[in-house]
Amino acid sequence: MMNQRVARSIALLIAAGAVGAQNAALGAGFMLPEASVAGLGTANALVANPEEVGAFAYNPAAMGFHDESSIAVGTVLISPSFSVETASGSHDSQGADWVALPALQAALKLNDAWRLGFAVNTPFGLETRWEDGAFPAVSGTRTLPVPAPLDPEVPLGHPTASQLEVVDFSPTGTYRVNDNLSLSAGLDIYWTKTAKLASTAGSLKGDGMGLGFNLGALYREGPWSLGASYRSSATVDVSGDYVPLSQTLVYLGRLAPAQKAEVDFDLPWRLQVGARYAVNGQLAVEVDITRTGWSSFNDLKVTGKGTGEVIFADQNDWDDSNAYRLGVTYQVQPQTQLRFGYTYDETAQGDDHFSARVPDNDRHLFSIGLAQSLGQGYSLEAAYMYVTADDRNYRSSTTYTGADLNGTTALDGDYSFDAHLVGLQIVKTF
Repeated sequence: MMNQRVARSIALLIAAGAVGAQNAALGAGFMLPEASVAGLGTANALVANPEEVGAFAYNPAAMGFHDESSIAVGTVLISPSFSVETASGSHDSQGADWVALPALQAALKLNDAWRLGFAVNTPFGLETRWEDGAFPAVSGTRTLPVPAPLDPEVPLGHPTASQLEVVDFSPTGTYRVNDNLSLSAGLDIYWTKTAKLASTAGSLKGDGMGLGFNLGALYREGPWSLGASYRSSATVDVSGDYVPLSQTLVYLGRLAPAQKAEVDFDLPWRLQVGARYAVNGQLAVEVDITRTGWSSFNDLKVTGKGTGEVIFADQNDWDDSNAYRLGVTYQVQPQTQLRFGYTYDETAQGDDHFSARVPDNDRHLFSIGLAQSLGQGYSLEAAYMYVTADDRNYRSSTTYTGADLNGTTALDGDYSFDAHLVGLQIVKTF
């Protein structure tokens, strides 16, 4: 009885944190693959796992191998750190110290063959805010008259702050074909709660919706299981207000008043495949590969709503990239499981269109986790992950000429990034 009261109290606290996360700024990169606390503990290597409730968020087909309904509620806390060293010194991004992401997964067993699922998580998020003076002036970049206090030598469109919050509401259906095979299909309903792009020219702040779909398959034979999950690309139509830095800013020889604006924000497709091997009754090892279609994230073009006139644009031209994941689970006791993981995540961002909005590089993810049964169908899960990116010493030979800022000498600097993630989740089966 005590365990049940404790579990309910923890669940209420976590649920409150998950709901509050909708109002928090997100960070630690553009894509946030940590869809559950079990995934956090295994470096997101769960697509072929038929045992854990936390695997449903990565591959809904896993629901077919569970004979009980379940609900999992939790949150992942992230403490990201971006910094850059330029000719003007060392500067840190002024984003939030800690941010919270929701992690909710419900699965309902209808009969021996069918399951229905519903998940809420945050697959994409970003926050960078560079302090004034982080990037030195670039001489000769502008000849137009510009009102104070804008420095006439700093390029128009130089990024100062970026914020993105994308929440995914995902209803899914799973069909257990036979004892060995399970299939799933569902929708991804993306809500961009906040999208903010700020620069030395002005800022856009808005929100929007987008729609995608997902497919999953999981096959189990003896100690082996093979899994695959695909989530389609989606376009989020963000609408809001564009406000120039000055209401009387002379921009390209004309007045630029505040106006309604929109931008089509393309989210990439994701394909994750994996194989899991149960070495014995205690130890299991999984290896996954995730392919992300970043090439669909071609540009960010802010246009006047109704007029279609381009206000400003960022050219990205990212490449598709891979992440290589290793996850290990070890059943210490029937009630206690330890989890470990490592991921090498390739950057999609080349030098040709490097941007300080997302100063990315190849990343290493190290994680550890714990699951503890509390009795009466309750279990508590906790995890910690450390993320570090290779330092990026960016130098360009392309001088900013008043066109696209990305990939130019205006962004020269030594960029670094790391993050700490802590997750807590309560699971109830019934």
